[in-house]
Amino acid sequence: MFRGATALNLDAKGRLAVPSKHRDALLVQSAGRLIMTAHPHRCVLLYPQPAWLPIEEKINALPSFDPVSSSWKRLLLGHAEEVELDASGRLLVSPVLRQLAGLEKEAMLIGQGGYFELWSMEGWRAQMEQALSPGNAIPAALENFSL
Repeated sequence: MFRGATALNLDAKGRLAVPSKHRDALLVQSAGRLIMTAHPHRCVLLYPQPAWLPIEEKINALPSFDPVSSSWKRLLLGHAEEVELDASGRLLVSPVLRQLAGLEKEAMLIGQGGYFELWSMEGWRAQMEQALSPGNAIPAALENFSL
C-alpha cells in the first residue's frame, strides 16, 4: 500500500527520485516498472504495471464509437507510458505529462493505496484548499462513514 504525501523535486531532465519506502515496494510488486498516465484533474497517475493492466483492459472495452468513451480512452490510454526505476531509484516523467500536469520543479507524490498521484505543487495546494474549504460537502458515499 502506498500512503503519505511527499514533497519532491524534479530535476532538469524531468526525473523524480522515488522515496525509498515506496521504491522497495515497487521493486517487489512490479520489478520497478510503472505506468504513468494523465488524469483529468491535471495530475499524473502512477500505477505498478501489474495493477494497471486490469484497468487498461476495462478502458479498452469501452465502446469506440461513443464520443465520451473515446475521449476518456484518448486521455487515459493515449497518454499511458511504461516507465522503469533507474539505478538511482528515479522515474522520468515525459515532457507531455509534465506539461499536462503543470509539473516544473516542485511536486507532490501522493500515495493512494494501490497507486500514486503526482501533482505540481501549485495544483496540490489548490486541491487542498478546495478539500478544506467550508463549503466543500462530504460525498454521499462517505456520509455514514466514521473515522
